[in-house]
Amino acid sequence: MAKIGVQAMMLRESVAEIGAFETLRRVREIGYGAIEVSQIPMTEDNVAQLEKARDELGIEIAALSAGLTPQPGGANDALEGDLEKIVADCRRLGSEMVRIGMLPFDCMTELDKVLDFCDRAEAAAARLQESGIRLYYHNHHIEFLKFDGRFMLDVIADRAPNVGLELDVHWLQRGGVNPVAVIQQYAGRVRMVHLKDYRIGEIRPAAFEALAAGDRAAFMREFSEVVQFAEVGEGNLDFPSIVPVAVASGAEFLLVEQDLLYGRTVWEALQTSHDNLVAMGFSDLF
Repeated sequence: MAKIGVQAMMLRESVAEIGAFETLRRVREIGYGAIEVSQIPMTEDNVAQLEKARDELGIEIAALSAGLTPQPGGANDALEGDLEKIVADCRRLGSEMVRIGMLPFDCMTELDKVLDFCDRAEAAAARLQESGIRLYYHNHHIEFLKFDGRFMLDVIADRAPNVGLELDVHWLQRGGVNPVAVIQQYAGRVRMVHLKDYRIGEIRPAAFEALAAGDRAAFMREFSEVVQFAEVGEGNLDFPSIVPVAVASGAEFLLVEQDLLYGRTVWEALQTSHDNLVAMGFSDLF
């Protein structure tokens, strides 16, 4: 059965402050029983605490995160360079999935560079499969840039057939496509879905002050940036439709994530998303 968990990017500051085990204890107390590890350095201490949380708290490690290549300032290990360590961490934590959170920035606007990324990701996927581990690619909105009339996401999916997809419903919406339709399009290839709502925020008073002062450009900057990340159920996405379709399409983990919190704590945000999903009728997925 599919399980609702947490994308641990949200927890990185807590892990740095109180450690991975105590952080996951709080996650478990809210009601989540799985995490996807991302942007948490996979040091011996962190891995040991994740292992302890799995064993003592029943937290399932859905997937680990990796870049294709090392990224300056990045916390994730790299498939090109750290693959043996990644495999060892997966085995230790009982995870059979690794996900790439994004293609390198310099690959995003040239088809040849996208294809090169795909070929290298496909090679990494083949090496991981030798150890019983599958590789997945997580989308943002940039994957709905078109090359010769085709979405970049479709190019990636076709060019790297052994790389699965982790679909993020907020970024699908921001990319201008229907999240339900894209999940259905790739049914059977999607084992993870990110649950992240899409909200239109209020224009700040300062923007109207700038407009009154004649600074139309400042107002328009504010006007164009009203799209926000939101707790599940606090925005405009149709989760009562999204969640059943994700489950029916083969997703094993539905991972709550919120990139920006707008003044709320991570614990308030996770509690709100949990409570709203329960109210929608999905308590059996926790």
